[in-house]
Amino acid sequence: MARQNYFFTSESVSEGHPDKVCDRISDAVLDAFLAVEPEARVAAETFATTNRVVIGGEVGLSDRDMLRDYMDRIDQIARDCIRDIGYEQEKFHWNTVEVTNLLHEQSAHIAQGVNAAGNKDEGAGDQGIMFGYAVNETPELMPAPIHYAHAILRRLAEVRKDGTEPTLGPDAKSQLTLRYENGKPVGVTSVVLSTQHFDETMSSDDVRDVVEPYIRATLPTDWLNDETEWWVNPTGKFVIGGPDGDAGLTGRKIIVDTYGGAAAHGGGAFSGKDPTKVDRSAAYAARYLAKNVVAAGLAHRCTIQLSYAIGVAKPLSIYCDTHGTGRVAEEAIESAVSGLMDLSPRGIREHLGMNKPIYQRTAAYGHFGRAPEADGGFSWEKTDLVEALKKAV
Repeated sequence: MARQNYFFTSESVSEGHPDKVCDRISDAVLDAFLAVEPEARVAAETFATTNRVVIGGEVGLSDRDMLRDYMDRIDQIARDCIRDIGYEQEKFHWNTVEVTNLLHEQSAHIAQGVNAAGNKDEGAGDQGIMFGYAVNETPELMPAPIHYAHAILRRLAEVRKDGTEPTLGPDAKSQLTLRYENGKPVGVTSVVLSTQHFDETMSSDDVRDVVEPYIRATLPTDWLNDETEWWVNPTGKFVIGGPDGDAGLTGRKIIVDTYGGAAAHGGGAFSGKDPTKVDRSAAYAARYLAKNVVAAGLAHRCTIQLSYAIGVAKPLSIYCDTHGTGRVAEEAIESAVSGLMDLSPRGIREHLGMNKPIYQRTAAYGHFGRAPEADGGFSWEKTDLVEALKKAV
């Protein structure tokens, strides 16, 4: 029997966090190549520090002349990301930062394993295991701690960028501890927020005065009370932020990107990877399947695991765990999902429409729990398998 009464904590980081700056640039590079060739192969990594951004990895386009042309655009792509995030500080400014592009053509040995040829189906871009998770704690079927940790930072970014709160800077982190009773979140025991600010005279109390109304408006009204602990900028001033304050790297916030530690993670990062890489596409597919299972009322919680071998099209295994909340056998769910969706890399991409420039928007505030968008963004959040699942089990 799973515990019913407990405390659970998750954290989020803003789009201006050094690692998220790098995720954003890597995904912007990916989008740029997918916009000109939907089958582009991209594995872009970004490193950022004081006055410096370095982008490396590999790219594959069928037209090598076009590849060379787009390589020349990487510098501006990075600067546009930094400008939109809001960095114009002395030692990290979108217009003066030094950008080094070390991207190169994709390895032919990797390509031969992934590409379809003759009687060989297109294979997975790497081996690995991927997890998807859903739980009926929020309307988005996400764990509540990470969902609201994201929501707080997203709201603060909105009021910073629209000019309502010009004292706030781009770099921020949030953390929420929720109290669970009978398996459901019922209150916030602690709020932790550290946010960059431009006014050097501001104390921690001053920053709290700015951010607290937005935090209260974001959280359910009955979750905060006189016993809730508030820790806003607990170390004091936070003026130097972003890659000038701490180096950033693509792929270092994989728990923030997924379920805040409430569910398993296969280990692979998402940002900068095209959807032939199952680290990304199969993790999205697993979330899609788990969410549809919960939305169909087949379980209150669901974890789906998929596994792959490089160059092999079909998943090696499909595993379902409903954590004791299932209304049907887990084996029945495994059989149903495998029959309703082609879980080969190409099958996933085609089912979810993933060969599009839709990834830059995923780089901050979570890859899951977002609303599906008209252009195909967050297609893995749709619940269009509900009726088919009910019939299949």
